Amino acid sequence: MATLRIHRYLLKETASPMLLGLVVFTFVLLLGRLLKLVEMVINKGVPLLDIVRLFFSMLPTFLVLTIPLAFLLGVMLGFGRLSADREVLALKASGVSLYQMVRPVLLLSLPACLLTAALTLYLRPVSETFFRQQLFDIATSRASIGLQPQVFNDDFDNLVLYANHIDENSGVMKQVFISDERDSSAPAIIVAQKGRLLSDSRSQKLLMRLEDGTIHRQPQDDTDDEETYQVLQFKNYDVNLDLEQQTTTAKKRRRRIKELSLAELRRTLAAATPEKRQELLAELHTRLVLPAAPLLFALLGVPLGIQPHRSGRGGSFALALGVFLCYYLLLSFADTLVADGGWPAATLWAPNLLFLLSGLYLLYRSAVERPVTLFERAGSALFGALRRLFLRGGHS
Repeated sequence: MATLRIHRYLLKETASPMLLGLVVFTFVLLLGRLLKLVEMVINKGVPLLDIVRLFFSMLPTFLVLTIPLAFLLGVMLGFGRLSADREVLALKASGVSLYQMVRPVLLLSLPACLLTAALTLYLRPVSETFFRQQLFDIATSRASIGLQPQVFNDDFDNLVLYANHIDENSGVMKQVFISDERDSSAPAIIVAQKGRLLSDSRSQKLLMRLEDGTIHRQPQDDTDDEETYQVLQFKNYDVNLDLEQQTTTAKKRRRRIKELSLAELRRTLAAATPEKRQELLAELHTRLVLPAAPLLFALLGVPLGIQPHRSGRGGSFALALGVFLCYYLLLSFADTLVADGGWPAATLWAPNLLFLLSGLYLLYRSAVERPVTLFERAGSALFGALRRLFLRGGHS
């Protein structure tokens, strides 16, 4: 009964800062995107409900990062507080070893691992697809709503749209003028009697279907000294508004791979070319590697948390952030080696193995009362650097 009460106490001390850190870190990561979403509501007239959907579709991507970080910080702050108040020493004096103290933390890491696995393997691909589709729907509606009669619309790069009259019920535009400079070698002026916006959500294309018009084009050919001017008449003509380019800033191939479900990823991997296979392998093994992060951070967080920190909680925060950044930098480097360098997919498991061995070693050193001061110095140095950076930013 006493052991169970101690385990509950340790779980409470660890879970409270972990939940607080999860909320804070997730909010900080979402803050940059949130400002852009608010701008879409104010300046673009996007409905608030669509913005809320976009907001929640971004959560799985950020939670994959913030859950392990919050877990590491919670363990370090919890055991740091216990160590500072000499409660760890009192527990050891009463016959509770450090290995016994780690058990509830390892137990707490299992739900964190399962939640991270659910996010990386299932929820994040679905949210990526939903986010992309929602962006397309918003951009389509914004293009339809944003077009005003007798107003030049330049929301699309190198493309200007103008309509003298727009029917509010049918959306049919009359006396349409388009200046298309997307192809610098052949800029075009298009004039049409009627036009209508058509969207295809499956292929994510937005078309402007024109009727009874003329295309004026002057090709820029350096090999031809004579200037050429073309006039083409049409009955029906479709202008691709290239909405895909407007709704994404990431590389298309990378985003599409992240949108694949686990089953789709394996099927694509079986039929992929050698060059594409490496990138698919990197994505697959990254999804399998990430769920183990909370367990690894549990092994590292306990011995690092009970180390004496002269900088207090600030030092623990800086040290946790440093360990987290080190892990993800190593994982990102391994991902690059596999995807671009052709290294074996097992390379992605190297950071996990390194952190597992480091955690077990530090736990052993702390259990036999042989603390490692290297991490204390690194944490103090990192905290001092961050403090100087913020002070310098405050004076500028």
